[in-house]
Amino acid sequence: MSNRTFTMIKPDAVRNGHSGAILDMIIKAGFKIKALKMLKLSAEKAGEFYAVHAARPFYGELVEFMSSGPIYAAILEKDNAVADFRKLIGATDPAKADEGTIRKLYAASVGENAVHGSDSDENAAIEGSFMFSVLEQF
Repeated sequence: MSNRTFTMIKPDAVRNGHSGAILDMIIKAGFKIKALKMLKLSAEKAGEFYAVHAARPFYGELVEFMSSGPIYAAILEKDNAVADFRKLIGATDPAKADEGTIRKLYAASVGENAVHGSDSDENAAIEGSFMFSVLEQF
């Protein structure tokens, strides 16, 4: 069980002005922000980040969407970080997400689902290192 996870506030949530509210929910849920930056992924970088999905039919749309506008990337810290964050963000499909979760409140669809959350301790470490150098992590 790791104490860190990785998230991105996706282009749809940034474009719709929900970044501040989402960060507020994260902090109020007891997560400490250990790294945070706003950036715009190139299609190449988005493709590298989501390479695990390259064989899936939605890969091209995902890369296009994730490179369509700015995102916020963050490393978060809390006991049981991965599982607790997955619970906070809710199901990928906002129609199936629990009330009060980030996706229920701010996601429009399965494709535009407001936030990314690491699905394992191992992926949290990989994804955090993809977005942040050692000097940017606190």
